[in-house]
Amino acid sequence: MILKWVDKNLKYIFTLPTIIFVLAMILFPLGYTLVLSFFEWGMSNSVPMKFIGLENYTSLFTDDRFLPAVGRTFYFSAVALFFEVLLGVSIALFLNREMAGKNIVKTAFLLPMVATPVAVGLVWTLIYEPTIGIANVIVKAVGLKPLVWLGSPDTALASLMLVDIWQWTPMVMLVVLAGISSLSTEPFESAMVDGATKWQTLWKVTLPLLRPTIFTAILLRLIDVLKTFDIIYATTQGGPGFATETMNILSFRHAFEYFQFGKASATLVIFFVIVLSIAAIFIKVKNKVEVDY
Repeated sequence: MILKWVDKNLKYIFTLPTIIFVLAMILFPLGYTLVLSFFEWGMSNSVPMKFIGLENYTSLFTDDRFLPAVGRTFYFSAVALFFEVLLGVSIALFLNREMAGKNIVKTAFLLPMVATPVAVGLVWTLIYEPTIGIANVIVKAVGLKPLVWLGSPDTALASLMLVDIWQWTPMVMLVVLAGISSLSTEPFESAMVDGATKWQTLWKVTLPLLRPTIFTAILLRLIDVLKTFDIIYATTQGGPGFATETMNILSFRHAFEYFQFGKASATLVIFFVIVLSIAAIFIKVKNKVEVDY
């Protein structure tokens, strides 16, 4: 009897440990962060944790740095995402044709995505170096004044957007290329028979058919770009001043520079709710567009 039950439920028995492990790895940190956000704690054995209710949350909205960090997070994410999608789709369409060395070109485009964000940040710190960096060499070559790329509040955030666009545009390109390869040839053959030009085929056939794929790429990058931390911390650590301080960087500083772990946890909880809400809204819009399509 037992052997029969085991045989019938074997797929659940083998997958259960993995499910429990994944849930524990996700739910425990979330739960612990949520609980910690209601306490005041400086990670000191001599000073015990103190329950303060919603005080960490209310103090954030009176903090001069919190709301600017929220706005900076959205601004960074929106600009970087826009250009990553625009360039990623354009490059994918460009590579979707017969050309010499096509595989080599694809590999070259994918190289930035393979590198770790911290390594990318350190390399771009050298590129942006004011005196010997190649960025200012190029700027001076075209007759412009050299810039203090990461050292000026006016250019630091835009410089980091450029780094993120450079590294993650290939991911959008890869997703769109996969979508293009799965398209049926019949609509294109019909367009050719009807005498449609290449531009008409692109706007009336290719892009509409790629709409679900593009939305998927946007969703993947949207969630990821909102959480950007490595590149910012490896290059500016939120500086100069607070010019590149996003919610992730602000939370890190509260925790590991000011030892305000409760406030840092409250920041992360709010950030988690924001990301979850944006992702849910976008998924709903994506599903509606696909149904209408």
